[in-house]
Order: sequence, then C-alpha cells, then structure tokens
Amino acid sequence: MSTDAPAAASSTANDDYQSLWANKYRGATVEDLEPPPALSCRPTDPISHALMSGLERDYTHLTVTSENRALLGYISIPRLQQLLKEGKVKDNDPVEAAMQKFRRRGTKYKVISLETPLEELEEFFNGGVDGSGKQDFAVVTDGSRKFVLGVATKEDLESFVKRRG
Repeated sequence: MSTDAPAAASSTANDDYQSLWANKYRGATVEDLEPPPALSCRPTDPISHALMSGLERDYTHLTVTSENRALLGYISIPRLQQLLKEGKVKDNDPVEAAMQKFRRRGTKYKVISLETPLEELEEFFNGGVDGSGKQDFAVVTDGSRKFVLGVATKEDLESFVKRRG
C-alpha cells in the first residue's frame, strides 16, 4: 500500500506542473511566436559575411547549410565576435572555422516544428528533452526536418508570455 501513495503524489505534482504550463501558454505553438525566417550561410562563406548579415538583421544565430540546403550546424554571432576579439579566427576565414556542427551519428534530435507546443519548446530550452543540456535557440523545421523554416529563441518565448500576460 505504501508504494502506491508516493506514485500518486508524484503523478499529482506532475499534473500540477503541466497545468501551470497549460495556463502559461494556453495551447499556443511555435507558430504563435511568429519566428522570423532563418538566416543561413554556407560553411565556405567568409566569417565577415556571416557577421555582417547577422548584425544587419539583429539576429543572434545563423544556420549553416550545405549547397543542397542540408542543415549542417549554426553560428552564434556573440560567440563569433568573441572568437574574433581573441584572435582565434579572422574575418576572411570560412564560417566552418567557427560554426557549431550538429552531431548526426548516435544523436537523437528533438524536432521543433511550427506545430510544437510552447511547453515542449520551453522544456527543450531548459535541457529537459533528450538530456542535451540547456539551449539558447531552436531551429524550426518542417516535421520531416527537410526545410529550415526559422529560428526561435528563449527571448522569443519570454516576449510571447509578456505579451499574453
């Protein structure tokens, strides 16, 4: 009998936690964030091109795609600025010298699409999905991960909550 009580209590606590999310986002999905289109660059583009493209549009992250538009990784503008400042890369170096590559083998990816509930996006940002650690942004793709549709950030999620609150 005593083994049933903790399970029930745990289930209730989990339900309470989920209901907090439900109240917070009210069934909204990533599409409700109206994520801007992703800004992409190629691994062979000069770093200066990626930096200027990101700064001109006030983007903090750019996706890196191959010639056939396959998603290879991303570049963080703040990290890129730091690498340049430290002299670890130069303006004319290719983007691939500073990009974060997505690991393909043995890695389970959380697909973030326009239909993804905001509760799941928040969990992704907090590192709760697939144990991958905290994330600053999410690449928004179609359900089959063939097309990059946009990028959503933690700031986008926080702004959404403030607008609705």
